[in-house]
Amino acid sequence: MTREDTLPTRPMPKAPTTKVDFNSLKAPSGYVPGLGRGAAGFTTRSDIGPARAGGLDALKGGAPGSKGGGDNEEAALDDTKFDEFMGNDAGVFAATGEYDEDDKEADAVWETVDNFMDERRREAREKRLKEELERYRAENPKITEQFADLKRKLSDVSYEEWEAIPEIGDYTIKKQRRMERFAPVPDSLLARAAAEASGSGGNLAKSLDPNSGLASVGGALNGLATPMGGATSTVSDLTAIGTGRGTVLGLKLDRMADSVTGQTVVDPKGYLTDLKSIKISTDAEISDIKKARHLLKSVIQTNPRHAPGWIAAARLEEVAGKLVDARKLIMQGCELCPNSEDIWLEAARLQTPDNAKALLARGVAQLPESTKLWMAAAKLETDDTAKARVLRKALERIPTSVRLWKAAVELAEEDDARILLSRAVECCPQAVELWLALARLETYENARKVLNNARKAVPTEPAIWVTAAKLEEANGAEQGQVDKIVARAIKSLSTNGVVIHRDAWMKEAENAERSTPAPHVFTCRAIVRAVHSLGVDAADLEATLVADAEEAAKRGSVETARALYNQALTTFPSQPHIWRQAAQLEKAHGTRAQLDELLRRAVQFCPQAEVLWLMAAKEAWLGGDVDGSRAILARAFAANPDSEQIWLAAFKLEFENNEPERARALLAKARENEAASAYPRVWMKSAIVERELGDVAKERALLEEGTRRFPTFEKFYLMLGQLEQRCGNTDGARLAYRNGLARCPASIPLWRAAARLEEEAAGNVGRARALLEQARLKNPKTDELWLAAIRTEQRAGNEKAADTVLAKALQDCPTSGLLWAEAISMAPRPARRTKATDALKRCDNDPHVVAAVAQLFWADRKVEKARSWFNRAVTLNPDIGDNWAHFYKFECQFGTPEQQVSAEGPEWQRAGGWQLAGCVCFVHVVVTRSGNLQSACRCAEGGGTSFFPRVRRS
Repeated sequence: MTREDTLPTRPMPKAPTTKVDFNSLKAPSGYVPGLGRGAAGFTTRSDIGPARAGGLDALKGGAPGSKGGGDNEEAALDDTKFDEFMGNDAGVFAATGEYDEDDKEADAVWETVDNFMDERRREAREKRLKEELERYRAENPKITEQFADLKRKLSDVSYEEWEAIPEIGDYTIKKQRRMERFAPVPDSLLARAAAEASGSGGNLAKSLDPNSGLASVGGALNGLATPMGGATSTVSDLTAIGTGRGTVLGLKLDRMADSVTGQTVVDPKGYLTDLKSIKISTDAEISDIKKARHLLKSVIQTNPRHAPGWIAAARLEEVAGKLVDARKLIMQGCELCPNSEDIWLEAARLQTPDNAKALLARGVAQLPESTKLWMAAAKLETDDTAKARVLRKALERIPTSVRLWKAAVELAEEDDARILLSRAVECCPQAVELWLALARLETYENARKVLNNARKAVPTEPAIWVTAAKLEEANGAEQGQVDKIVARAIKSLSTNGVVIHRDAWMKEAENAERSTPAPHVFTCRAIVRAVHSLGVDAADLEATLVADAEEAAKRGSVETARALYNQALTTFPSQPHIWRQAAQLEKAHGTRAQLDELLRRAVQFCPQAEVLWLMAAKEAWLGGDVDGSRAILARAFAANPDSEQIWLAAFKLEFENNEPERARALLAKARENEAASAYPRVWMKSAIVERELGDVAKERALLEEGTRRFPTFEKFYLMLGQLEQRCGNTDGARLAYRNGLARCPASIPLWRAAARLEEEAAGNVGRARALLEQARLKNPKTDELWLAAIRTEQRAGNEKAADTVLAKALQDCPTSGLLWAEAISMAPRPARRTKATDALKRCDNDPHVVAAVAQLFWADRKVEKARSWFNRAVTLNPDIGDNWAHFYKFECQFGTPEQQVSAEGPEWQRAGGWQLAGCVCFVHVVVTRSGNLQSACRCAEGGGTSFFPRVRRS
């Protein structure tokens, strides 16, 4: 029997009359494509569906064509049993498809792989989501974000502007119901109507039916108006109404009476106002009071010996306005809780003064050891003698109460107080305050004995030792003796186990300095000497002492700061910066003798510190001792023969004292010195002296020699150009500036001077414009060059060109206060305020902008605001001379003489930031009596500020 015989056969189809489309026919059961030509066919789980067991249950389905099998397959292929992983849980392997450990491990492995792949893409995904969210929020902003800038501006709206906003009206289109107004009918009208209704001969009816109206009064209308619904009428008696009002008024007056003295405190003039201020309890408050009363009643009934419950109940009744009930409750509490001092004090508070005295007498009889009751009884007494009597009785019962002793001493005279304190320290030997008070009242000898006894009684109290040091200082002790007392104090306290805190002792030093009536300077210094290095590492000692001295000076403790500086200088005598800070302290708070002595010691310990020599010479000069200043500089020369600063200080001393010949000789000697001749400022000062003396040839020779020796020192070219300009040699000046720009292309004053030369001497504005353009190319983002270009256009009358240059300048330097200040001054008057607001947003704390805003307030005659802004400007940068000049002119116009002196100030005299169109020199501003501002240059001619006209030197 062959394999073909076992295969199922099917009848051969008849020959079709038409062509059959085999692709549309269903494949026979068990057909495998390519099997006939040797292909190995395979099936997958998705082809055969979920597996199921091939047991007895599977065979019950019979052949594929049987009916029973068809019903089971339809039941097994139910869509409601479908699972994404297991399919629909039907088929041959349905009974064996269990989820075992291997499946769980495989799922865990695949989940780890998925998580790893997801982690690799997480950053990119989160970044993409964040960008999409930001883009969505930018395209769809919230309402709050759209109006955020407008809300921010609401903070600048003033109260008057808020009040000026009109109220929104009712613009609804619906017809509103008219509001009906009713006025209360007076009693007289109702009484008159009742009388008319009852007849002229009858008595005045005293009752009205509010529900029946006037028509039913007295029954005169024979029932034409009856009560609604036949209800019984509510009758209100007019006489009863008046009586009730009087009762209410009497209750209000009783509540406004003083519960202590019984006297009325009603103000007749403000009676109606006081009535309106009376708080009317609402129904909710009354309900709360009732609940609290019920709760507290249960508390005091449950535990009648609990004093806080009685106190709370009494206070509740007091708040409710029932003072009598409060007193009754608190008295019951006193009977049930006689050992509680709080309930006695509460009872005394609720009673009148006389009753309170009797009540406290019962209280102290019950609790004789209660300090609070005795103190309350003493406060009730109005006479000091009676108070003293109560306190002495209390001290008989409680001799160890410090509070009672203090109160008794405060009421006694000095002799009686001394006797009381003598007894007090015997009863309370640990009370340091009593010991110190007794020492203050005793004589010097007795005070020493008292403090010695106090030290024995309380060996751990630092205040006793500090008081002893102050006592010795007040009685003429020297510094050494006070130092010994403080040193013994530190040693004794440490022996008795007291931790010495450096900060606490420093505060004691400051307190000793501030003590009254006279400061105890020796005690302050002794404390600082004893504890200055306590607990501080050696490496940090210098910085710690200097920092503590600065903080003490800021707090106004000058002696403490001076003592700290002295200790720092004693420990570190070779540190110049400590000497400088100590000298600044003496200059601000000390005398000239103290400052001179300090600087004399400073130059001895630090002879190489040039700044200390210069400070000493300057202070001697300011004190009027010119010869002493020369002697100091001579010693400085001996210690520092090659110092440029000392050479220039000696020149300045002679020059400022109108000794130009001595200054010339001094500089000639400096030029001959090999070391000093290497300083360009020596040659520059020499040229300045020759210019002051009028020797043009020698000045030119010095400047030419200076340019040869120091080819990169810009001021030589600048001064040489100015010299040629004064002599009328424009070509020579142009050559000097050209040489300077070739060597110093970054010098802004040289570029400005060269452009100004072309503009003024040659009249060539185009050449000046080109020079400034070339300067901006070599020095980008330089606001001074932009400002020079703007003012060049303004002087040429090209206002539109100036505005164009200003716009370009603000684009190039958007945070330049110099340019914003110029923009404010160039703006039309109505637009200046807006321009100033923009400038303050860009550069808030720029002194140029602040000064420009001050000038706006000045123009608007807002004097106080202008003065405040000028003060702010010169505080931000005191080296800008133009701001000081404007401030001084403003004070001369609106200020007092004292304010004018403060506007001159010490800083403005050193202000070197004058925007000169020539030599960088010092300018003084002189205001004439008529208020006109003039400029005078002390060192050079032809120089002026950027705002004021250039004048000749006078």
